[in-house]
Amino acid sequence: MAKKIIKRLFPSYHRVRDHQSLRFLGTLLHDPNLWHMNRRSVAGAFAVGLFIALLPLPFQMIISALIAIMIRVNLPISALLVWITNPLTMGPIYYTAYTIGRKVLDLPRVGFSFELSLQWFTQELLIIWKPLLLGSLIMATVAAIAGYVAVRVLWRLHILSRINWRRRGKKAEG
Repeated sequence: MAKKIIKRLFPSYHRVRDHQSLRFLGTLLHDPNLWHMNRRSVAGAFAVGLFIALLPLPFQMIISALIAIMIRVNLPISALLVWITNPLTMGPIYYTAYTIGRKVLDLPRVGFSFELSLQWFTQELLIIWKPLLLGSLIMATVAAIAGYVAVRVLWRLHILSRINWRRRGKKAEG
């Protein structure tokens, strides 16, 4: 059911693959695993998308798409999942990452005041970059593993329920 909905929402892979602005990628987009919805491809896409989404990086969609192409997992899902970090969720996610990194590094809590300026950003970044990066890596790794395992398990459970449903239908006929 979800597979059909997702296929309906995404453009066809022929349309994306042959798009004029993506021709510089050549035949890289011709790999069918980038577009198929199978257990391996979707689980890998979740791992890639969740990992990149929780890292404080610019151009997350591009990075996620390039990694998906390199390891041959579902490209649209991996690129779409990076939107977990959006302007509404970035603050709580990165604050949590900073807190985790600060606790792992055993650093004291630092007072915080916000000012929208380049000087504030560079000064604060010098203070928080280590715990923020470490916390982001921890969260990203845990989320990627959890997403991968969850998709694999849920996919398997769905297949088993469909098999049981078919068996019950055949028993009722016989």
